[in-house]
Amino acid sequence: MGVVGCGTANILLKNIAMIEHRARCRFEIVKVAVRNLKKQRPVSLPPELYTTDPYSVVNDPRVDIVVEVMGGTDPTFDLLVTALKQGKSVVTANKELLAKRGSELLDIAKEIGTDVYFEASVAGGIPIISALKQSLVGETIHRIVGILNGTTNYILTRMSRNKLSFDQALKEARERGFAEADPSDDIDGHDSTYKIAILSAIAFGFRIKVDTIYREGIRNIDIPDIQYADELGYAIKLLAIAKQEDGTIEIRVHPTLVPKTHPLAAVSDQYNAILIEGENVGRLMFYGQGAGGQPTGNSVVSDIIDAARNIVFGSKARIVCTCKVNPKMKPIPEIENRFCLRMDVVDKPGVLAKIASVFGSNQVSIASVIQKESRGDVAHIVWLTHKTTYSAIQKSLAEIKQLDVVLSVRSPLWVESD
Repeated sequence: MGVVGCGTANILLKNIAMIEHRARCRFEIVKVAVRNLKKQRPVSLPPELYTTDPYSVVNDPRVDIVVEVMGGTDPTFDLLVTALKQGKSVVTANKELLAKRGSELLDIAKEIGTDVYFEASVAGGIPIISALKQSLVGETIHRIVGILNGTTNYILTRMSRNKLSFDQALKEARERGFAEADPSDDIDGHDSTYKIAILSAIAFGFRIKVDTIYREGIRNIDIPDIQYADELGYAIKLLAIAKQEDGTIEIRVHPTLVPKTHPLAAVSDQYNAILIEGENVGRLMFYGQGAGGQPTGNSVVSDIIDAARNIVFGSKARIVCTCKVNPKMKPIPEIENRFCLRMDVVDKPGVLAKIASVFGSNQVSIASVIQKESRGDVAHIVWLTHKTTYSAIQKSLAEIKQLDVVLSVRSPLWVESD
């Protein structure tokens, strides 16, 4: 029973009278599965409620709603299937499980006639799932762009605002509880990938396979990247982007130069934000705390209340999965976007012309160039392109690396428009 579990229990205990009044039923925490019975937890529950056997929770006949906040896929998937097959409602905050095997859980729930609730799986306390499933159910969603990971946003904020190196910012994030001991899921983009897969499935009505989503993390972002972006009028954010156009879906997660005039550029520290573009509603912005025991616990409690209402009024399985299979995914090489390219070159006449010639031969149009004052015989150059295909950028960089005047080439950074 970790941070989210304790946060959920504390909200239930503190607000029980209000919750029972609004749900029009009585709630009782019947049993709690934990890994360590001796661990001290910031929640007041009778010790006899704790068990180390999670199957004793899902198989308990007194339990109507199973709440899962343990994470991972094994044995979590089997536990939730066991609960669903007994007709119990399931509430989960498990984005990895939902992104990888959520369609299986939803199919079982549909077959049995029960429900899986997962508001807390994306963006903590931001009610984005319910907005997509209910408020925007009749809307055609064209695009989702979001900052979905608080750890990486905190790191990038500290690198920009306080000029910390990546390692320094990560260390501080750990010390403040914003990063795990092993932060790989966050800084390598897995966490954001799971979340955008879930949002895309709901928004576009397709079953999205996580391994079809393009993913880059922020490990390679350094202070010069931040400084050059700032000079060009951008902030660097780890964005999760999903688009639907002409029956084709495009989903990607990567560090992105975001114009300072863009609403997402101002989202700082551990906060999350999601921008949705719909055919009728235009742009909608959702902003708030994307993690933490209380914000995420609030979303879990919201799902518990929804589950209880549907049980009480006999309306389980009211909203079921209607996602179609096999979406047409746009190949990454074909995606058109703007890019920022940084390289070190020999400082002598004619170098810019040589590199520009390579870009021109690959139909890459340059919007602007920054050349910094040389250090010795090395010049630092940053190129900002107009829209071009990712394949054209990759081909250009492969050729540029072969030029004898080019000393090093950084990976391209994607550039978001206003």
